[in-house]
Amino acid sequence: MAVNSPAKLPRDVPRGQIATIITHLEMLKKPVLNPIGSSLSLEKWMKPPVADYLALFRAVGEPWLWSSRLLMAENEVEAILHHPATEIHIVRDGDAEVGFIELDFRESAQCEIGFFGLIAAMNGKGHGRWMMNRALEKAWRDDIKRVWLHTCTQDSPRALPFYQQCGFRIFKQEMDMMPDPRLSGHLPETAAPHVPILS
Repeated sequence: MAVNSPAKLPRDVPRGQIATIITHLEMLKKPVLNPIGSSLSLEKWMKPPVADYLALFRAVGEPWLWSSRLLMAENEVEAILHHPATEIHIVRDGDAEVGFIELDFRESAQCEIGFFGLIAAMNGKGHGRWMMNRALEKAWRDDIKRVWLHTCTQDSPRALPFYQQCGFRIFKQEMDMMPDPRLSGHLPETAAPHVPILS
């Protein structure tokens, strides 16, 4: 007879930390993409200056506590951005920069959609599927066998179902803790008001 292990008690989130569930998704076959129009445009960003990249990173990611690149040394960020296997694409609304796609081809036969997002004012207007189609067109090269990405519980609640609707399938989930970037000054305390600050 199988014996069930006792249920684990909830664990307190330490002060200054944020608990998150990370969901990893993948696509193992190049999809057939239906044509989708948009008033936006996409432009490849060759060797972006770190300061300009981080400004756009903040503009897109601040509502969701994107902080990974903000916590890195400038030379570490530059090494990623200027790596020949990294591609950055700016999304524009006329002349305005309103989002970006970052593709990472550093692993053989794989492409990670490392970052994908629009500024808050552009969300909910139907641009996301057009943007994902552009990302997938660029990710699925002849030698690519897998395209993957991840999202987490700090992201928009629409993100996970959106990725699934685009054809990605969940292959792993993780629980993690991270220092709250609002307490370290990397992001303002007004960022992501839906996530409580445990100071």
